[in-house]
Amino acid sequence: MSTAAAKPGFDRQGELSDEARVDAAMRSFVREFGVTAAVHMEACVRCGMCAEACHFHVTTGEAKYTPAYKLEPFRRAYFREASPFAPIVRALGLVKKLGIDELQQWQELIYDSCTMCGRCTLVCPMGIDIAELVKEARHGMFKAGLIPERLALMDRAAQQWGSPATPPEDLPDILAEVSEEHGVPIPCDLERADILVTAAPAELGDHTKALADAAKILNRLGLKWTMHQGGFDASNIGFNNGDLKLQERLTKALIDTAVKIGAKTILLPECGHAYGAARWEAAKWYDGALPVRIIHMTEFLDEQIASGKLRVKPIGDTATFHDPCQIVRRGGLEAAARRVLAALGLPLTELKDHGVAGFCCGGGGGVVSNIRAAPLRAKVFEMKKAQVEATGAKRFVTSCGQCRITLEQGAKATHWTKKPESLLELVAENMAE
Repeated sequence: MSTAAAKPGFDRQGELSDEARVDAAMRSFVREFGVTAAVHMEACVRCGMCAEACHFHVTTGEAKYTPAYKLEPFRRAYFREASPFAPIVRALGLVKKLGIDELQQWQELIYDSCTMCGRCTLVCPMGIDIAELVKEARHGMFKAGLIPERLALMDRAAQQWGSPATPPEDLPDILAEVSEEHGVPIPCDLERADILVTAAPAELGDHTKALADAAKILNRLGLKWTMHQGGFDASNIGFNNGDLKLQERLTKALIDTAVKIGAKTILLPECGHAYGAARWEAAKWYDGALPVRIIHMTEFLDEQIASGKLRVKPIGDTATFHDPCQIVRRGGLEAAARRVLAALGLPLTELKDHGVAGFCCGGGGGVVSNIRAAPLRAKVFEMKKAQVEATGAKRFVTSCGQCRITLEQGAKATHWTKKPESLLELVAENMAE
């Protein structure tokens, strides 16, 4: 037996004392307890229905992965500090004060084994938005310096560069290389444009074809568009980490850049959390209506095909589709992707669990970047793989780049020959003259 000490299941950032970390987390938790969060905290009846909705619980059978249990420290903070009877609760010692050990152990439950996919929210009979509460709890964990180190590294890069992948001054050179490699013009830093096009980090690295294919479609349509150093990365690592200040900065960079160049539309890449951060949370930093329209690539393709401006050739194969959680369950684009698939002539054989009820890929919420969570991701992949194989479909398509990366990693690890395909790339490859 090895005598080496086991590596702890948590990481720490900064030099805060244990007491200071607990205090920082508690202050953040209390700030999150508005009316909605309070109602949700009071409403849970411990029915356990959320357990069978969680891909981590279903694939491991471990009770600790029950979504309601993942909120336990958050719940205790509420009853001790913010509930109507908090003074009595503290005076009588009815709820134990959180300690540093509990917060450190909690890191695994809300970063390694929660993708904020919202499937637990969907099934909760009390209407509790568990995924949203986990996201709010991450704000406190970030303040306490208790997030996975790989995510913290990406956070630091994004604070410095505005992207976890590349500094803005490198964008023109990256786009020039992608343009040359794929033979498609990609405008950068135009002073005026109608559409500001954004990317996810992988599209500036390993998945440049997705970016090039977006350019091919936009150019075919004759649209005035650009990418821009002022705001180009839509992935928003702050959204996943719980770094609310960074989340605001990254979102406002996109919107303010679009306003600066006169763009009326921000086009988001095939990235689920980009959709959640920019489309649904941007309004909290602007008074009234947003000054621009923010749409996901799936919406854009659906609208252009429906209008007749973008015509595609039928492929004719059978297909199944992985529904990205942030785009479909949390974002509402279930029908849009299916209309695009129908236009491509891809008869759809649905997964056993699909649409708003589809299971997560296992890598959302930053989990795909969290190396420590790899064994858990592998278990979820096996479930997804089995559902895909059961359809007998020839093609396996998705509309989220992060889902695609997670599924590719699972396929590589298990020597699975089914290749996850991008909805965007299928459209670009099958445009009709």
